[in-house]
Amino acid sequence: MATGIICEYNPFHNGHIYHLKEVKKQVKDDTLILVLSGNYTQRGDLSIISKYDKTRLALMNGVDLVVLLPYSFATESSDFFAKGSIELLNHLKCNKVIFGSESNDILSLKELANIQLNDTRYNKIVKEKLDNGDNYPTAMSKALSKISSKTVNEPNDILALSYIKEIIKNNYQMEAISIKRTSDYNSTSLNGSISSARSIREALKNNFSISSAVPNDTLKYLVKCDDLLLFNLLKYKIITENDLSIYQTVDEGLENKIKKEILNSNSLEELIDNIKTKRYTYNKIKRMLIHILCSFTKEEKERYSTIKYIQVLGFSSKGKDYLNKIKKELSVPLITNITKDNIDLLELELRVDNIYNMLIHSNKNIFSDKPIIY
Repeated sequence: MATGIICEYNPFHNGHIYHLKEVKKQVKDDTLILVLSGNYTQRGDLSIISKYDKTRLALMNGVDLVVLLPYSFATESSDFFAKGSIELLNHLKCNKVIFGSESNDILSLKELANIQLNDTRYNKIVKEKLDNGDNYPTAMSKALSKISSKTVNEPNDILALSYIKEIIKNNYQMEAISIKRTSDYNSTSLNGSISSARSIREALKNNFSISSAVPNDTLKYLVKCDDLLLFNLLKYKIITENDLSIYQTVDEGLENKIKKEILNSNSLEELIDNIKTKRYTYNKIKRMLIHILCSFTKEEKERYSTIKYIQVLGFSSKGKDYLNKIKKELSVPLITNITKDNIDLLELELRVDNIYNMLIHSNKNIFSDKPIIY
């Protein structure tokens, strides 16, 4: 039996240790499989710990097998993030998926997922709210509230809803289990030993100590993005490109506003603030800009809209045994090392990882990457 979890670990903190311990209590002897966002996250950020160091931390804390959530899913909205994650866990024969949730109410989340999938009123109301200028998360929440009188507006509940929807839509034989979230995802202040990843990143940005909120091993693996280099590369790209609309999520004429505002901005934060509107959230704009930086086009998104391979980032002896047991049943290639036979499949990942290494001033040779064995 195998249980899946889905995480970004940006960075790996004490709340994640709590989460893993709670998962272990529930699944006992199951093989624990982690679908891990790599060097980029759903918010459009560069991860402050590289994907192989995040893998190492996960294995040290009880995970048996770590596989990569490809960039084409990891840097997208909750529905696409969930699509790739749940599809991977299904390929890996997971019979359960466990995730954090603010409400911790699986029955309500299943009810709302079925409304999204089956109630004809839902899409109509969402469209009305979008036409009135609401962003998608707000429109979704208002539509669900109008139909069911239940509100979903917390980030982990929104992701949970997307996970459950994928399971129902594809008839995956996978049980959804939630664990009550113990910290405020949106908090920007450290709060004792268990704080949100966002508050930890804010503390780092302001040169505050985070030692109370993360294990000592996390401190060893932190990296810093060169924000000025990132902005200058992005500015060059925007100024020299003729058509920004070819890039994923650059829609509805927003390319013209980006072209205009890049000349009025002196940092990435300023550029996002200059572009942002009620309709376009901070995270949506940031994802959009990271897609431009990484030359991730709409055509590529179509090409990588389903899971084409499973890239193994690391495993324990138990994880290795599980892989050996199921690998003949897999319907997509299993990748451990980069070879001439799979390099075409990894074209996008190799490109974005090279950009990541440049932005953290790493000279690492990505062609030498091998799974972490624990």
